[in-house]
Formats: sequence, structure tokens, C-alpha cells
Amino acid sequence: MARLLDYYRKEIVPKLKKEWSVKNSLALPGIEKITINVGFNKKKSSPEMVQEVLKELSQITGQRPVLTFSKRAIAGFNLRKGDTVGCMVTLRGNRMYEFLDRLLNIALPRVRDFRGLSPNSFDGRGNYTLGMSEQVIFPEIDYNKVKQIYGMNITITTNAGENGKARELLRLFGVPFKEN
Repeated sequence: MARLLDYYRKEIVPKLKKEWSVKNSLALPGIEKITINVGFNKKKSSPEMVQEVLKELSQITGQRPVLTFSKRAIAGFNLRKGDTVGCMVTLRGNRMYEFLDRLLNIALPRVRDFRGLSPNSFDGRGNYTLGMSEQVIFPEIDYNKVKQIYGMNITITTNAGENGKARELLRLFGVPFKEN
């Protein structure tokens, strides 16, 4: 069992039950999934680069990424319907908790001049999105073998339904939010 899942069940659930005076632990918020997205720049992306991104993203997540394609043509972006625009991975269960553990305890502290995550990146339904500017902060990636630096969006989807409850849940998980 993942370390954070065990921590959630033994530490976070009792704290939230007491704090919010809830009797049923199933009524408490939890993390449903984590989605990692990487977008491709059409001018810079070659088939070799796409394969490199897929390989590195699978190393980071432990799961095979899926390519995403454009749904419609957009002339201003020189984009045709069906062009490859990125790739994504959706993590659930133990892999999700292991990825979150590595993100919070290994990757984020490796970010240069890190002062915390913005507490304002919630979407109104309790989901949190953060952007990473480079993939080399993850320990699975060998910096000397990286051919191109790319960023990614990481979305943590909760069933909290509102930002306040989700912020408290993520704070208890150890997400380092900035002080306002």
C-alpha cells in the first residue's frame, strides 16, 4: 500500500472527522485522480521528440501515456483536425498516491527558488492544477540524457466539491501552499 494512502486513512480522516464533525468517513473529501498533460509545439515537435516525451512521461508516472489529438482545425495555429497536440496520463489508486508522494517530497524541493504553490489555482469545484516548467525535477529523469526541456500541467482532482475543503485536504497531505 502507498505511504500517502496509509497516512490518509490513519491521520487525515480522523482529523477531518473531528474538525468538520462528520461521522461517516465516506462523506469526507479525497483525491480521485491525478492527470499529467504535456502539450507539443507543432513547429518544434518531431516524431523523435514525441517518442522521447512519451518515454520520459512513462518513467515519471510508471504508466504509459496516451497521445491527444486536435478535435478541430484552427487556421491561426496552423493546426489540422487529427494533429497530435500532446499526451496525457491519468493516475488512480496506488500509483496516484506514489506519484503525489514523489512530487511533494522529492520533485518540488528540487525546483529552484521554490517558495510554495499558489493557493489560488483551484477551479471552483475543488480541483487543483499546477504547472511544471521542466521535467528534470523528477529523479527518474537523467539530466545528461535529456534532449529537450518541456513543461507539464498536473491536475489533482478531488471529490471535495468546493475549494476550501479541497485546500484543507491538500494541506493535510503536505502540499506546500504559499502564505498570502
